[in-house]
Amino acid sequence: MSYSLITLEVTNPDSYINMLLTTKSKALSFGILASLFFASTFVLNRIMAVSGGGWQWSSALRFVWMLPILLLIVIIRGNLKQLLIEMKRNLGQWLLWSTLGFGIFYALLTFGASYGPSWLVAGTFEFTIIAGMFIGHFMQRKENRQPFSKATLFFSCIIFLGILVMQISEAKSTPLSTILLGTIPVLIAAIAYPVGNRKMMALTKGSLDTYQRTLGMTLASMPFWIILMFFGFQEHGLPDQSQLLQTLLIALFSGVIATLLFFKGTELVQHDHKALAAVEATQAMEVIFTLIGEIIILQTAFPNNLATTGILLVVVGMYLHSKNH
Repeated sequence: MSYSLITLEVTNPDSYINMLLTTKSKALSFGILASLFFASTFVLNRIMAVSGGGWQWSSALRFVWMLPILLLIVIIRGNLKQLLIEMKRNLGQWLLWSTLGFGIFYALLTFGASYGPSWLVAGTFEFTIIAGMFIGHFMQRKENRQPFSKATLFFSCIIFLGILVMQISEAKSTPLSTILLGTIPVLIAAIAYPVGNRKMMALTKGSLDTYQRTLGMTLASMPFWIILMFFGFQEHGLPDQSQLLQTLLIALFSGVIATLLFFKGTELVQHDHKALAAVEATQAMEVIFTLIGEIIILQTAFPNNLATTGILLVVVGMYLHSKNH
């Protein structure tokens, strides 16, 4: 903490507290907005899966579209050289954690969309809330680890309970094999995403801005996407115009806008692991936004009473989680 902040904390504690609250509020707002744009991924991936588009193309094309967009942004901001220097310094780490945090995460998420409706994929992915909380805890040095408060665990469990209730309400008519194929890969994706994100934050240590880090991870994950596109071509041939357009929309809404918002939110509170867990908890809103998207775009029926109960549990749990921090 700098001398000026120490002085502010001592001489004017109310202002210091308000500053911290403002930072946390901004971080939470970024997280909620990110979840809105992330929700487009689940709906559009389901549309492509139903129409017969290969999941390999659906996942890889998103990052192919993201690359020139982010590259242009970073070049305009004059920060490309700094990024390349940082990547060269720890290229192996960049390749590893970007492949995990972007590659494995999104490939498995898209694969899951082929075997389950968007609400189920979105709901299952909220396991990342619990995963992110424990991952952040164990990434700290033992001497710096603080035990989880009962409130933090309780509010996180409320969110997850709501997710389970939503799944149960719809999964009764779904074959077990389909549930497993749609659930297990998404659970792995829910772990891969926060691991990759937190490892990259630890690696860069605030030396890169959000645009640079997102571009760097996109670049470093390209070998993975090239391999995946090869298998996609072998199985499905080239993607059609509809899949190209829909992956472009996902790249803009989820890959660029949502990712930048979420990374910005996590960076604001990256040194406060409890607040960081609260920002990651805002991803629970993806379920709600995905359901709304299904009703409007896919014209599905409004959720039944059990599913509605699950939605309310998610909202209440997220609100309490955020208020607690």
